Amino acid sequence: MPLPRLHRDDVFLASTGLAGGLLLWSLGVFNQGPHHAVVDSSWAVLLPLCAMASLEFLRRTMPRTALLAGTVAVVADQFTRGNIATILMFTDLVYAAVVYGAPASARRLPVVTGLVTVAVSVGALAWYQEPWALLLGVLTGMVSFVPATTGAVVRNHRQAADAARLRAEQTALLAEMDRREAVVAERSRMARELHDMVAGHLSAIAIHSTAALSLDDADTSREALGVIRENSVEGLAEMRRLISLLRDGGDSEEPAPAPTLAGLAALVRQAAANGAASGLEFTLTAPPQEEGLPAPVELAAYRIVQESLTNALKHADTGEVAVAVERADHALEVTVTSPYGRRAAAGPRAPGSGAGLVGMRERVALLGGEFEAGPVSGAAGRETWRVRAVLPVAKDDKEPSP
Repeated sequence: MPLPRLHRDDVFLASTGLAGGLLLWSLGVFNQGPHHAVVDSSWAVLLPLCAMASLEFLRRTMPRTALLAGTVAVVADQFTRGNIATILMFTDLVYAAVVYGAPASARRLPVVTGLVTVAVSVGALAWYQEPWALLLGVLTGMVSFVPATTGAVVRNHRQAADAARLRAEQTALLAEMDRREAVVAERSRMARELHDMVAGHLSAIAIHSTAALSLDDADTSREALGVIRENSVEGLAEMRRLISLLRDGGDSEEPAPAPTLAGLAALVRQAAANGAASGLEFTLTAPPQEEGLPAPVELAAYRIVQESLTNALKHADTGEVAVAVERADHALEVTVTSPYGRRAAAGPRAPGSGAGLVGMRERVALLGGEFEAGPVSGAAGRETWRVRAVLPVAKDDKEPSP
């Protein structure tokens, strides 16, 4: 059986206790005079001292065994002239037995040492029938009950700290699970919407190809082939964006038509009606409806504005919420700013909140764009919350690969 590994703190306590006891012994400093000791020889003091110092090596690995043997050593020390270092090392063994021992022993030791202290006090008072006899009970309590109680307090604090650490780890794990679920749900939602768009293009291709095959007319066939080519190019571009997503096939609800930028005005009007009671005003700055925007870009821009307006209704201070949509070089820039102050910052946020920001970030990342959200300094030094997304709209896949 391998020997238990010694802890450096245990080695330090044993070495320090033994060195201090030997120093007191060499100076002739003892706990009691030669007339009160059963064994008068000064060399007898070294036996309990060395035994107690050896038990200090086991205070952490074998606390119960060390305490039982230490009790025998400290009792034996009372039959000699005594050494204060032996008693001090015994108090450390009592403390270690509570801190490092089994839970049952840790609960029983403060009670047992308390009863021993009371018994010694009553017994000494009954034997000597003098008030000073109570000092024996006080000394017994200082040697046994006080270190046991101190060890119980330390152990309870450690257990509370471990429980708090475990709760923090569980909270972090739940927050990470919520974030992943939000990402998966948003990806599934985007997959369904993009699937509906591609299905529309394929339906158009099927209808016009049937017409081209059924009618023996050159002009009609040429027109049908043009429509087929246009729908195949657009469907191929959108399908390429769909490859990296997984669709949730368990949803039995019918998919709704995909929204476009033309519905932003109605979306802002609805938000203004809902936020009027909170003192919020909504404005929209957007260019006229443009042709040629990819459907995934329009859908992403609409969803970003929709989620931003929802967050503003929940968290924004009184003031103006501005929605701006601008067409830059080969990109569509969407910016939503809202007042950010006491209402937005008050109160602790629940772990795992912010799923809307996660979804917007995922949409922009899918299209290869840029996304940022956070507080910024606004006009008159007032802080505002800004959501900004840059969505690329250039089509480098205009022609299908041969």
